[in-house]
Amino acid sequence: MPEILLILFALVIVIGLSGFRVAQQYERALVFRFGRFTQTRGPGLFWIVPLGVERAVKVDMRVFTDGVEQQEAMTRDNVPVKANAVIWYRIVKPDLAIIEVQNVRNAVIQVALTTLRNVIGQHSLDDVLKEREKLSGLLKERVDSMTEEWGVEIQNVEMKNVEIPVSMQRAMAQEAEALREKRARIIKAEAEMEAARKLREAADEIMKTPASLELRRMQMLTEVGAEQNTMTIVMMPSEFVEAARALAQRK
Repeated sequence: MPEILLILFALVIVIGLSGFRVAQQYERALVFRFGRFTQTRGPGLFWIVPLGVERAVKVDMRVFTDGVEQQEAMTRDNVPVKANAVIWYRIVKPDLAIIEVQNVRNAVIQVALTTLRNVIGQHSLDDVLKEREKLSGLLKERVDSMTEEWGVEIQNVEMKNVEIPVSMQRAMAQEAEALREKRARIIKAEAEMEAARKLREAADEIMKTPASLELRRMQMLTEVGAEQNTMTIVMMPSEFVEAARALAQRK
């Protein structure tokens, strides 16, 4: 009889020890009793009723990074594009992530796929190419609102690559080249206008003193003679000669 009691006691101890579980720091354990959710346990050591009375389901609470495969969509201005994205998210309510959806990771990716196509379809090609950060923020907001009921928090969504048809690439390159040529012509015209304005101001200033005009003419002739290494005969107005002579006599 004592041996039977000893065996039963050992059996109870073994069964009791089999109910211990360990959840890592980044994990939470959902305890179900006869299929009904009762509480969340962890992290660390916890105990559940063994022999199938209670069952523990562990949920990873770390940030997941999943790629959204390339999707083909039509922009608002009817241009076909291909785009993919990357999504960062984490489970904040493990009970909802297990009870409300069968496979939470797959569900989040499918929502991101659908939302990516919808967002592209609501914007023009220029917006998709130039406002990628804005569209990523819109993607995050929409996906987060849809996954909130699953206990999932979307931390970030980034559009990676956007591919457009080759014919559209050539058209965009030609447009960019035309814009560059337009800017170059405008800059050249503005430079010529500024030069003409300065020449007019210089002419107005010279006309105020006729002697300045003759000095400028002599300066130009001197520069020409220095460059060509030739002798230059200059015809000077008599007024200028008389002024120079009078100035010399005063000295």
